[in-house]
Amino acid sequence: MTKPAEAHNQCVYAISLKQPWAALLAHGRKTIEVRRWPTARRGRVLIHASRVSDDRPEAWNQVPPELAASAQLVGGIVGAAELTGCFAYRTLTGFTADQPRHLNDPSWFQGPVVYGFTFANAIVLPFRSFPGWMRFFPVSTEA
Repeated sequence: MTKPAEAHNQCVYAISLKQPWAALLAHGRKTIEVRRWPTARRGRVLIHASRVSDDRPEAWNQVPPELAASAQLVGGIVGAAELTGCFAYRTLTGFTADQPRHLNDPSWFQGPVVYGFTFANAIVLPFRSFPGWMRFFPVSTEA
């Protein structure tokens, strides 16, 4: 029995992050991504490194030497992870308590609310050049 053609061309979703955050997430060093909007999405999500990197020194200070090369990759898919949840940070105290997981400076919290997307089982994938987009965007699994 032949599988339907659409089974060969499935679509998954990706989220774009500036470097070095994309590499830190793909390598499992970062397990919470902070956004100003919530999501109900769950499941496997590709990690996309945007074409523009974060130029703040405090971002690059998070990168250990063994991830330096990965953090230089821009404009494509660099990994995947399971998006397991989304919760609201409503206080600076809560945001600061999770700093080891999201790696953002406490000054980044600008209420009344920001959202933490929780990720698990991150893996690094071979770099695949791909244009990014805002929020979640579809990526075809077709080669």
